[in-house]
Amino acid sequence: MSATDPTHDACSPAAGKAPRGALRAALEEQMVLDHLPLADAMARKYSRGGHDVEDMVQVARMALVKAARRFDPAVNPHFDAYARPTISGEIKRYLRDAVWMVQPPRGIQDLHTGISRAHPVLCQSLGREPTLDELAGHLGEEPSLVAEAITSLNSLQPDSLDVLCGDLPTEDHVPAVDAEVFGALDDELSLAQALRTLDPVEKRLLHLRFFEEQSQQSIGEELQMSQVQVSRALARILVRLQRQMLNRFPGRGAASGRSAA
Repeated sequence: MSATDPTHDACSPAAGKAPRGALRAALEEQMVLDHLPLADAMARKYSRGGHDVEDMVQVARMALVKAARRFDPAVNPHFDAYARPTISGEIKRYLRDAVWMVQPPRGIQDLHTGISRAHPVLCQSLGREPTLDELAGHLGEEPSLVAEAITSLNSLQPDSLDVLCGDLPTEDHVPAVDAEVFGALDDELSLAQALRTLDPVEKRLLHLRFFEEQSQQSIGEELQMSQVQVSRALARILVRLQRQMLNRFPGRGAASGRSAA
């Protein structure tokens, strides 16, 4: 008797009346064992896009266990009809959230999935590889977005730095960058974010003082402020910017943050 037969013991109405104890656990275990081939087949189907087969199988089997625990034969006696969408949903969720080494925007991920489905259809209808414009037209998207989604495939499994590029590993072709350069880049990014919180007058103050290098007296004349007001405003702005930068990287410059306070 097949596992998908509605008269199968594990899918019989009696399973719905089984207590949440040893009998129910045995019935769930039997359903899982009977439908392992189904889960494995669905996992292999989704692994064709270059995903690790073992990971797909593990996700599919966990979804199968979840389906067995939630299954209610009083609603639908066919377990496989309930298990398929459960397994498919869990695999798609895993592919969407977990397999990207570098997470692209959700829209790019969804578009990548659409390209994976449209590509073989267009290959069959055209008798050749579709062009970028043909793919974009089929999907109703801009060619630039389709190109970005295709490129995002590299975020799934980036090339190892050990891969040979010529006679040397890729790592040896990457220019050496001092750690201080990355530290300075972090500071610039955090400063740029902090500057966005200033109002137009505060931004103008900083621009006149540090970019045009005007004196406090000339700044006060332009902004109709006294020299003392300019000095105090600049000090207040600089302290606020410093605190915002330290809050973004709390482990950096803790001592200077306390002295600024």
